[in-house]
Amino acid sequence: MHSESNTDMEKISAVIITQDEERNIGRCLESLHGVADEVVVVDSGSKDGTEAICCAAGVRFVHHDWAGYSEQKNYANSLATHPWVLSLDADEALSPELRDSLLRLKEQGMDSATVYSVNRLNNYCGQWIRHCGWYPDARVRLWHKDVAVWDGLVHEELRYNMPVKVAKLKGDLLHYSFYSFEDYARRQVHYAALAASKAHAAGKKVSALGVWLRPGWTFFRNYVLKGGFLDGHAGYVICRMSAFYTFMKYAQLRESNHSPASVR
Repeated sequence: MHSESNTDMEKISAVIITQDEERNIGRCLESLHGVADEVVVVDSGSKDGTEAICCAAGVRFVHHDWAGYSEQKNYANSLATHPWVLSLDADEALSPELRDSLLRLKEQGMDSATVYSVNRLNNYCGQWIRHCGWYPDARVRLWHKDVAVWDGLVHEELRYNMPVKVAKLKGDLLHYSFYSFEDYARRQVHYAALAASKAHAAGKKVSALGVWLRPGWTFFRNYVLKGGFLDGHAGYVICRMSAFYTFMKYAQLRESNHSPASVR
């Protein structure tokens, strides 16, 4: 691949997957106005006002049954009609500085052998979290659609089909991640189960001692070494929940390691 300078080749398709995201999707779409040349929303069966909000915004709204994080995103990317894919979650939005960075990039031209990463700033119950291991949380979110696909059961990652360079864009991707402690706790339990299943499928093992020691190390690392205490009470809660996630993940992995099906 080579660098493209043709104006048409600099157009961006913003791609979002949704399910019951009426609380977030309007903010996300508003931040894309003037930056994305097309917005594709793939919805897996929203029962709230997500579709109405998207249709009012004039985006391309497509129904597609849930196929897992990676497959759902790959399907959404396949619908992009422009060469450059900007991948966002419904609970994310471009900061003003990131919008400016993207607009400058479109004017200057993009290199199809380069993928572009951004720092993600996460919000917990109305507070921006700058420590706890949550920031800068760099993520590649813009790439030429022929360069990469999503891969992975949980915490999906991009798999590249050619050598690429990574360039960092200025500005933050604002992530309105959790509105309540209950929401945070529920998702940690869900993600821990998925992570344990993935680790077991990959043949990973954990000792009984590891199940108990790893959560303590996780809390110490995030709260002390990564400055979680600087985020006040929210930082303490986040670091405690990260430790809980670690315990749940490895406890379930050990249980799977010792299930009858595993020891045959």
